[in-house]
Amino acid sequence: MNFKVFRKYKLEVIFAIVVVVFAAVFLIQNAHIQATAKPGQGTWQGSDDMGSAAIESTGYTPWIQPIWTPPSTEVESLLFSIQSGLGALVIGYFFGYYRGKRESVKSA
Repeated sequence: MNFKVFRKYKLEVIFAIVVVVFAAVFLIQNAHIQATAKPGQGTWQGSDDMGSAAIESTGYTPWIQPIWTPPSTEVESLLFSIQSGLGALVIGYFFGYYRGKRESVKSA
């Protein structure tokens, strides 16, 4: 068996295994949550909604209003997707930069 490929891509293989294990755990947990949910019960209610409802039930009124609110949930999702894509781009750039730096030191 050729382990040179594994040694060369050890970090990538470990990362792929971690992603697969995380996805499996998430899917199993999601199936359990869906199976035990009562009819009509929201299974993935956001903590933001639950937290703000708990705070508002105490009679608290916010003292700052948002500067701008998105016109719809689709626009809000779009902005969130753009933000996460830019974050992934920055993280990917730094991983690539340091890997390229490491490779150039090895080849020199």
